[in-house]
Amino acid sequence: MPKKLAGYIAAIQVDSIGGYAPTVDYQEVNQHITKVVISVDIKDTVRLDDWQVNITPNFVPTFHWAPHLTPTAEHIIAQHVFRAPALIMAGGGRQLTLIPDIDLLREKPPVDWYMDMDAPANKLTLGMSLSAVKEHVLYTRKQGGTYPPGKIKFGFYVLTAKTSGLPANPWRQALAFFWEKWGNPLYKQNEPLKHRNLEPYVRHTYNWAFSNWKEPVWQEFDLAGKEVGAPVFIVNSTQSPNYPGEVDEREFRSIWNQAWFNSLRSAQGVYRYARRTGQDELMNYALKTKELALSFPQTKGFFPGLIATEMKDTLIQGKRYHRSSGWDMYYFGNSNRNPYTSDARESPYHLLDMSYTGWLMLTWYAELEKDSRLLDYATTYANGLLSMQQPDGFFPGWLMPDSFQPMQHLNQSPETSMSVTFLLKLYELTQEERYKTAALKAMQAVIDQVIPAGQWEDFETYWSCSRYGETDLVGRKIERNNLFKQNTLGMYWTAQALLACYQTTHNQKYLNQGTRTLDELLMAQAAWQPSFIHVPVLGGFGVMNADGEWNDSRQSLFAELLLDYGKQLDNQEYTQRGLAALRASFVMMYCPENPTSKVQWQQAWPFFGEKDYGFMMENYGHGGVTDAHGLGIGEFTIYDWGNGAAAEAYNRIVDHYGKEFLETN
Repeated sequence: MPKKLAGYIAAIQVDSIGGYAPTVDYQEVNQHITKVVISVDIKDTVRLDDWQVNITPNFVPTFHWAPHLTPTAEHIIAQHVFRAPALIMAGGGRQLTLIPDIDLLREKPPVDWYMDMDAPANKLTLGMSLSAVKEHVLYTRKQGGTYPPGKIKFGFYVLTAKTSGLPANPWRQALAFFWEKWGNPLYKQNEPLKHRNLEPYVRHTYNWAFSNWKEPVWQEFDLAGKEVGAPVFIVNSTQSPNYPGEVDEREFRSIWNQAWFNSLRSAQGVYRYARRTGQDELMNYALKTKELALSFPQTKGFFPGLIATEMKDTLIQGKRYHRSSGWDMYYFGNSNRNPYTSDARESPYHLLDMSYTGWLMLTWYAELEKDSRLLDYATTYANGLLSMQQPDGFFPGWLMPDSFQPMQHLNQSPETSMSVTFLLKLYELTQEERYKTAALKAMQAVIDQVIPAGQWEDFETYWSCSRYGETDLVGRKIERNNLFKQNTLGMYWTAQALLACYQTTHNQKYLNQGTRTLDELLMAQAAWQPSFIHVPVLGGFGVMNADGEWNDSRQSLFAELLLDYGKQLDNQEYTQRGLAALRASFVMMYCPENPTSKVQWQQAWPFFGEKDYGFMMENYGHGGVTDAHGLGIGEFTIYDWGNGAAAEAYNRIVDHYGKEFLETN
């Protein structure tokens, strides 16, 4: 081992393969980067379930980071979640980062690669093993590894850095290396899309929602004497005009205005597009959605997050199908992604959802039309929000639906950051100091308690599809990894809020903390193209350190924030990452412009045709496994967290940055 690594690494242990000894070669890339190449010449076929390289740091780390959780020695970080794979430890003025050599991984080795981090044992592991999904979505080793005769090559990069105490930004070194070596070359080859003009995708989206799939998607009804409407929360493949069977609705028919699925966000995209192209019919759709948002009743300023219909089961030839009873039987409720109930009627009020919707109202008011009702509605909510701020600065998570008293979960969480952004926007529009004062107090709480601990826990972390740890991990680190279960949404809200704080105050600490938070978020962004992922993924995002998605729809939410940081810091990497994220937002769309994805869609749903152009699942590989024959392709579209959200991001960025910027950078 080179002497310059001795201060960072005490030992590197490399297993043999079936008794065949490895050869280890060290290559200096620069002063802080060393490439390690391991070769094993195998004469006969070897069956081996687990092969390991174990690295012991030569210091006692107090900071640990890995892209996925391995709560027991049985678990591994499977290559399926290698979006920007790295293991990081830091302490005692030193930082050590390991990055698998994905050039070798792209050569399709006979056995899958993996990583692992055991914090108490002070051990980092890189290895080869097949894997199986256990929890949703964690991985364990699986038997059956087979190595044919020939040369096996495995490798990784060692990145080292001296720090003053704990590193101010532990992810920047790895991110810069990854983007320069793998991300930027792909970006310059026009990945993840081969063309820069995104207008065809937007046309597909609106043609799908308001023409070919209009009957199941567009919901229009009378509410208290007003004609209102919005695209439905979710539709599935059985609602295709080409589907040969009976319709079976996946979830209760509803329209959501919450932090994920927000009809008011998507409607802003429709408004911007209609204004730009002069399409009055589309403009009317957007305005009806605005009217719906303003019709949600307020109590003490607080308001529900969704409107839904009653559902019923319909028996057809002995089989039950889930159907709506229609909008004559509607009710208001809240998101059922919460710790308390799965019934939207009984779900508690969620401050995050209200702050996000309130911020969208203020954005509409500031950028689209000066409808004073939007400002009044948001101000009424803000006054209720201020009454809920806790002495420590945080805003609580959920409120009881009857008394509006705080409940017990996520009362010191990064969800508070969304309220910061909302209050600063209201301050910008009204110049009322109390909104800024409350926002900065809340931001300081997040800076002090959430960011240094990496405690990125929000509603999605435990109470959506990935529910691992919901009963025993909330607020507690996984000891073996020295990590919380983490979700990327909290990082986004916080990076967004910190940039707003900086733009309001010009205090450099906010920009520094924002850049650190943004970089932690970027460790979930794909910076290469794996051979085992069968759609383009450069720029796309994962969800959390316990789930399997690629190209998740959140990338359309993140894209402009990356551009804004790139502009603020004059940083080309952030700009490229932001544009890659925007383009990745359309990769999963079923349409001729996406030939690779289209093949996967037709493998999964052979009946799809031209009238389905625009259908788009929110992500790829959600279940943690993929193949070349449609495995990893979903069966539903959430307009407000899929095609409609992507179109909104594009239209918003066009308004803010211009089409020429999007098509020439």
